Amino acid sequence: MRPSPFFAALGLSLGLAVPAGAQQDTTAPAAPPPPAEAPLFASHDLLAFRLQADLGAVFKERGQKSTWHPATLSYTDSAGAPVPLHIRIKTRGNFRLRKATCDFPPLHLDFPGKEVRHTLFAGQSKLKLIVHCQSKHERYEQDVLLEYLIYRAFNQITDSSFRARLTRFTYVDSAGKQDSLTRYAFFLEEDGRMAKRLGGKVFPRLHVVDESTDPNQMPLVWMLEYFVGNTDWSVWALHNIVLVMRPQSSLPLAVPYDFDWSGVINAPYARPDERLPIRSVRDRLYRGYCRTAEELPPVLRRLHARQGEHYVLCRHQPRLDPHTRG
Repeated sequence: MRPSPFFAALGLSLGLAVPAGAQQDTTAPAAPPPPAEAPLFASHDLLAFRLQADLGAVFKERGQKSTWHPATLSYTDSAGAPVPLHIRIKTRGNFRLRKATCDFPPLHLDFPGKEVRHTLFAGQSKLKLIVHCQSKHERYEQDVLLEYLIYRAFNQITDSSFRARLTRFTYVDSAGKQDSLTRYAFFLEEDGRMAKRLGGKVFPRLHVVDESTDPNQMPLVWMLEYFVGNTDWSVWALHNIVLVMRPQSSLPLAVPYDFDWSGVINAPYARPDERLPIRSVRDRLYRGYCRTAEELPPVLRRLHARQGEHYVLCRHQPRLDPHTRG
């Protein structure tokens, strides 16, 4: 799969349909007004940062109990003034945390509230930074860009999705043992901030079936995951899914994240679960529920309405190389 077929797929009339049975609770109180858009996610302009830390000490921690390390994050504000922030960073993740998989592990950034109050990171606490996997292979930067575009495409379909902000990071080793490195990365909206923006709270309950979630949102998730060729998700197990409970509904919203195992990206390390009837992530497998033909058109119309925007999003991403663009 290439990115162009992915965006084209959003215009296909596939034999999938919308969940039936579950109905929205209209008797619940109205939702509170959403908070103002966080400065970090208020624009799609590319941001440039310099992150300095003892990278050797940070990167050697490849377990689930990694510790926080001091770091300095610097950028230039809109007035041209330098903004240095004293933050903390640590490694995170599961599969990509393994050194055999990625020499550059995913990172978690912790921002002190008082220091960032009047900066680009106002309102932020802890943020995931989605980074390249291997530093010596250029294709991994393209993978970062493709995953960013998947988040942006879902943003175009529904506000009930994670915000992402593309960045250009220069990583500087304060110990002087590693060469500086500049690569694309993107920040991902924190779970709680996303839930608050949608007027709700994170609902961390396991063993919720798809049918017991919002009937307008869940078909969009099914189709997004199908179109990008991603099977690495589960509402039941809260795997790459965050549930959000809002006061105006008794049914939680399912919000997907983490698309690096999708066929659109086709990362070298990505493999389908051996229990699934596919052998490559480039083979699509629909993991949603069956629906009637009568329930399908509203979902397809919603997707078709954004088809042109998806094409523009892909074609006007200048940082994609011609091979990746397809």
